This record gives sequence, structure tokens and C-alpha cells, in this order.
Amino acid sequence: MQKDFLGQLRGAFGAKSTPLIGVDISSTSVKLVELAGSRQKPELSRYTIEPLPRDAVTDGNIANVEAVGATIERALRKLGSRTKAAAAALPTSMVITKRITLPAVDREDDMELAVESEANQYIPFALDEVNLDYAVVGPVANDDTQVEIMIAAARREKVEDRVAALESAGLKPMVMDVEAMAVMGAYELMAEALPGKGIDQNIGVLDVGATSTRFYVFRNDEQIFMRESPFGGNQLTQEIQRAYNMTGEEAEAAKRSGNLPANYDNDVLRPYVDTLAIEAARALQFFLTSSAQGQLDYMLLAGGCASLPGLSDAVSRRTNVVASVANPFSEMGLSPGVKSRQLAADAPALLVACGLAMRRFDA
Repeated sequence: MQKDFLGQLRGAFGAKSTPLIGVDISSTSVKLVELAGSRQKPELSRYTIEPLPRDAVTDGNIANVEAVGATIERALRKLGSRTKAAAAALPTSMVITKRITLPAVDREDDMELAVESEANQYIPFALDEVNLDYAVVGPVANDDTQVEIMIAAARREKVEDRVAALESAGLKPMVMDVEAMAVMGAYELMAEALPGKGIDQNIGVLDVGATSTRFYVFRNDEQIFMRESPFGGNQLTQEIQRAYNMTGEEAEAAKRSGNLPANYDNDVLRPYVDTLAIEAARALQFFLTSSAQGQLDYMLLAGGCASLPGLSDAVSRRTNVVASVANPFSEMGLSPGVKSRQLAADAPALLVACGLAMRRFDA
């Protein structure tokens, strides 16, 4: 069994606070975050965002390992860290997870055999084609002879592509996580700033990526819902292209810099914001109709588009839920080299990288 390929299932280090860089490889950029301090009082040491060449990553798959590795290497130079250990993540859609119940055993070898035998029922691939890991969640209620197990599996080549990109940049991969679990790690930090610290509440996180939008709902320390839709920041880039006769690269650069004609806000931005708010309302409706967990209490907006003017108000109107921009660093101390104004703009896009960087505190 390939162990420790998922950081949320088993701590990858023997001691706490081992230096570690969180590496988020998305469709359009590589984001690096390094934390210091402790799990109770983390501090942001440094971070950087480096754009990827077009089509280097498509639909979560690394199409060009060399290009991704070179981008990570450039980002590392900008980061200025001596740390080599890294945590990365697979897209949630690439990982099969399942909670199962097994007889409690004392020997780890016996548990591994039982997990492998049971996993065959849920994984549509031969076990020698996947990386498989598990964690004991805890005893089954009212039955000490049974334990609940979380199993997770991903195609081996998906893991190996990310490992190869990290290693080509000079990093040592220590944890391979799942993006949804990394977001949950960042959410646990943000919950501290929520009303009532989010305790016993349903908190939504709308994470707008380049090609897709993921809507998570968390309750206390558990993810209770997740939905992904094929709508993201690329749609805004395409609208800019069409409106102003630009290439994709020109439109993306103009979007990032804000260097756009005077009619941009009314003719392009506002319709996109309204459409994104409708997507948020649709995702919320799926949660409400498929869950018995009750209403949503609050919504956090994440991803590169989270800070778009008017988005939080538009989402609040469409969903009847108070929405604000996500910032996993809001309660953290910052190193002198971190510029707080720039961080405020970048923070919503750093949830996965931040959650991965938190793995340094795992025992």
C-alpha cells in the first residue's frame, strides 16, 4: 500500500513544525506559501504567485511537467526560502474517498490488509495502478469492536506528475493532499474571525477558479457538501477579449492590471458579476435541496475573482446570505517582508496553498 500520499489522512512528519512550503498548482498559476509559528498561532513568513504558461495545466492535469517545474523554480527564487520540503494537492475530482467500517485490530499490518481488501469494492482500477491511503477516524458509536476508516485513492500517474514537477524544481515532496481538504484547513483558520467562530453553523466557501467554481459547505470541523460547476474567471477573460478585440494574453493582463476602457464596468464586469452571483445561488439551492443540514449561515468568497467590485453584494442579494471576501491570514502575524495591502488582494486565491502550508504543524 502506498502510504502518506494524502496529507490529511496521516501526518507526514515525525516532529511538529518541520519547515514546509505549500504548493498550489492551478490552471493558470503556481502559488507558494510558507508559514512559521505554531498551529495555535501561525505566522505568514512569505508567499508568491507565479503565472503558468498557457495550457501547461488543463482540467487539473499537468500537460507539461517541464513547464510547470520551471514555473515552480521561478516562484521559489522569488520566495527566497531555503526550505525544500513541499506539500502539494490533487484536484478533488481526481481522488476517490470513502468512509467504511472495519473490525478493530491492534496490528497495523492487519488493518492494511483489511483496507486493501475492502477498497477493491470502491475503486474502479487495479490497486497496483493507484496510490491508496487510509486513516482511522475513530470507533463506531456504541460498538467498540468496529472502527470507522477513511480511505482515499488516486491514479498513480496523477500523483507522479505533481511529484515530478516539484522534484524538477528542486523540492522534496512530503505530502500529497486533496484540494478540498486543503481548503478545509484554510477554512479552520478563517472560522476564527466569523461570528461565533462559525461554531454549529453552516458556512459556505465559494472558490472561483479559472475554469471552474467549487462551492463547499463546512460545519464545525467537517465538510458536509461540495459542488463543482464549469464556470470561472476564464469567462471574464473571454468577455474582455470579445469586447475589446484582444488576445487571450492581452485580456488576462488587462484584467489583472485593471487597465481597461471606461465602459468596462458597465458593459463587461457587471454582467459577469451578476452571472457569478447566479452561479452562487444555484450552488446554494443544490445544497438546500440535497441536505438536511438546514440553511446557510454565512458565505466566504475565494479565488482570483473574489475581490471583484460588487461581487460580495451581488452574491448576498442573490442568496440572501451575508457574503464577504475570504482571507485565511486575517488572524495571522505577518513577517516584515509581507506587504499587507498586496496580501489583501492576493489572499482569496491562496486558500489551497495556505491549507497545504498548515501541514507543517501535523504530528
